[in-house]
Amino acid sequence: MRTLNVLRPIGRFLLPLVVSMILLVLLWYGFLELYPQVGLVGKSPGDVWTYLVTGPTSGNARHVVFDEMRITLKDALIGFGAGLGAALAVAALFIGVPAVAQAFMPVAMLLRSVPLVAITPIIVLVFGRGLLGVTVMAAIVVFFPALVIIMTGLRSAPRQATELVVAYGGSHWTALRMVAIPAALPSVFAAARISVPGALIGALLGEWLGSGKGLGAGLIRAIPTFQYNRLWASIALVTVVSVVAYAVVGVLENLVLARFAPQRGRD
Repeated sequence: MRTLNVLRPIGRFLLPLVVSMILLVLLWYGFLELYPQVGLVGKSPGDVWTYLVTGPTSGNARHVVFDEMRITLKDALIGFGAGLGAALAVAALFIGVPAVAQAFMPVAMLLRSVPLVAITPIIVLVFGRGLLGVTVMAAIVVFFPALVIIMTGLRSAPRQATELVVAYGGSHWTALRMVAIPAALPSVFAAARISVPGALIGALLGEWLGSGKGLGAGLIRAIPTFQYNRLWASIALVTVVSVVAYAVVGVLENLVLARFAPQRGRD
């Protein structure tokens, strides 16, 4: 019975994603039907399947695209971890020391409004064109939205429980660790779900403008060389990976909340 209670919210989370994937394929076909002027540039899901799976050169195509995808996934994963970890640490600091939040939160929001493309040359100049530069760009995309969401979750901690910890001699940092962070778990997972596609976008952008490796660079090289099958296959693969990663985080969220916050896990 307990297993069923855990699997039910997971199923409720995964079913809409499956439906979304089906709708995405239908919209893809619909777009090509409505805009036939894209001509040879536009490739259907069937064309991508042939290119990657059943075509005479599909083995080499998979090797090229999947190798680039592995580089991008590594870049995105490191950037995701760095950005989300930094957002959690900074959010805890801002909640624990409100004066710091009042001083630096406006600066953070101002930096967030600057397009990443505009500051990419500075990032490349400071951190280089290697893994570190790409990681910084992916982490920046993740950091700012996650910071706002996690801070909202930390502020929603029950005041009575926080005051009880302090009344029994605990510090504000102890109350943050014992009360606020567990209460903010739904917000942390919400930030993680939103950050997964952002980390991939940041990694693609960093590879395009910085490292020259991975799927981001491969997408740009495919356009001037008229490799439109490769272009659409890469875009489709990024989309599928984003959806799968989002689903994985959602499943982990339901499992963790079912264990530590059963009522929230059933929402």
